Amino acid sequence: MVQPLPSGYFFDPADPRAPTSDQWARMTPAERARVVDMLPAEVPLELMPPEGDAHRKAKRDALDALDGFFRRAARKIYLSSELGVYYPGEARFAPDLLAVLDVALHDRMKWVVDDEGKGLDLVIEVHVAGDRAKDEQGNVERYARLGIREYFFFDRARLRLHGYRLPAVQEGDPSRPRVYQRIVPQAGRFASEVLGLDLLLDGSRLRFFAGNAPLEDADEMIARLGGMLDDVIARQEEAQHLAEELAAQLDRERRLLDEERRLLDEERRLREDVERQLAEARAEIERLKVR
Repeated sequence: MVQPLPSGYFFDPADPRAPTSDQWARMTPAERARVVDMLPAEVPLELMPPEGDAHRKAKRDALDALDGFFRRAARKIYLSSELGVYYPGEARFAPDLLAVLDVALHDRMKWVVDDEGKGLDLVIEVHVAGDRAKDEQGNVERYARLGIREYFFFDRARLRLHGYRLPAVQEGDPSRPRVYQRIVPQAGRFASEVLGLDLLLDGSRLRFFAGNAPLEDADEMIARLGGMLDDVIARQEEAQHLAEELAAQLDRERRLLDEERRLLDEERRLREDVERQLAEARAEIERLKVR
């Protein structure tokens, strides 16, 4: 059932859309909150068709690498994957990966542009199977029109990477048609102004670089930390072995010292006995002389 709301906005469950910016401006805070609650968080299958493990892993690895890097750098960038996005009056979509600068970093079920106060800054789509034209052509036009600053398309099937950016003069002027310009790679690297990182293909993987340092995904970080832990354990075991050897050596030296003290005591007692016997012999000789 279509549910009417004030300000001329209608919610259609079959095609849920956020209000236009004019409708949003005429709404009360309570009406806005009601609209946001009504917009579904779940995304239908046609917006996120299953493309197998290659698609899932590419998205997961990219999100893990970026999330870990920006948390360590304490940089305020909101990242998400397959989040329902609602631009004013537009059909919803769910990017494989999205990034938004300088917003609150908390968990979300959806992104409603007017409610958040800004749109997306970057989108990355990964294509493995299905409709390539949607990512390669349709999204290039759509994301530019919506004012999304950067768009990267990782064609996992063909092992190609494409980057697009809005010219600066178009970003702040909604009256001008927004059209992406291609990002020209340098030595295979595509520079992202939004992320402050470079993107490139490393075999069949999408990699991010901060300068010359590659960002690690979760599996790589676990493997590296696991290797470091193994090294620490090995050094601990070696240190324990050395400590045991040292303790054994100290025990041997202690026993030798004890034996040396016993021999010295024995020698001292023998010497005292000899001196006593000599003294007694001398005394006996003197006594005999007197006779």
